[in-house]
Amino acid sequence: MNTEDRVAVCSRSFSSNPVLRAELLERYQQVTFNDAGHQLVGDSLVQFLSGHDKAITALETLDDYVLSRLPQLKAIGKYGVGLDMIDMTAMRAHGKRLGWTGGVNRRSVSELVISFAIAMLRHVPAANREVLSGTWRQHVGGHLSGRTVGIVGCGHVGKDLVQLLRAFECPVLVNDIRDYSDFYKSNGIEATGLEDLLARSDVVTLHVPLDASTRGMLNAERLMLMKPGAVLINAARGGLVDEVFLKQMLRDKRIAAAAFDVFAVEPPQDQELLLLPNFLVTPHIGGSAQEAILAMGRAAIQGLDENVVPDFLE
Repeated sequence: MNTEDRVAVCSRSFSSNPVLRAELLERYQQVTFNDAGHQLVGDSLVQFLSGHDKAITALETLDDYVLSRLPQLKAIGKYGVGLDMIDMTAMRAHGKRLGWTGGVNRRSVSELVISFAIAMLRHVPAANREVLSGTWRQHVGGHLSGRTVGIVGCGHVGKDLVQLLRAFECPVLVNDIRDYSDFYKSNGIEATGLEDLLARSDVVTLHVPLDASTRGMLNAERLMLMKPGAVLINAARGGLVDEVFLKQMLRDKRIAAAAFDVFAVEPPQDQELLLLPNFLVTPHIGGSAQEAILAMGRAAIQGLDENVVPDFLE
């Protein structure tokens, strides 16, 4: 670690966190925080990062255009676990180093998923809206306990969710391109194909990264496989689901409910979808628990010093 290195912190939430600020300033004396709260994109991102040796980034897009204009920048500490905003080919081409730790926000996301599932099964958003509009009537919902939960993607969050679902005695189906057979066996869960999972699950929750293989993975054809009484949850990445077709399914009651924390475009613009009584929306808060923010921030700080040119992320 060279304490003379200049560090830029792009993330607004990191910049506004007094604990993380203090811990970073213990290591580095020259730090530029995003105190203005600007959304940094393209040229504004280049301008903010110019003259710095290291950076902490969150949802900022680091592509060839940006990285090619930052010859002084040596290393990036990733605040958060998603990597779809970083062009790994460009990182390698320009010799930039990446410090990244997976799974540091897993409990924050998995608890949000549990809250989504219960809220939609008990019609909480619809009931809340009715009371606020002057209607007082009881909605009859159902338990999460005992229902089949399908987890698409059994990485850090998926595995943590399996542990939480034990308390609800839910049969669990999983789908992943990786082989986690030992984990499946030790936890009594069933690995199956994506189409089979969609057809059999009462709750489907997505936990995969966004890349060429997953973009649009829940298209119209696959969404139609879901049970009419099923709940779909996306607290992973926007762009995984055909949001236009999902809206029609929710309207037609071909799926009971959905809860999304992420969207293809954020903030989402489709007010018709957002205002549906069987749809719950939150503003990308999956990792926004206080505990997760500290864990992600500390991992990003560590990533400024412990990093590699990201060949390992092929």
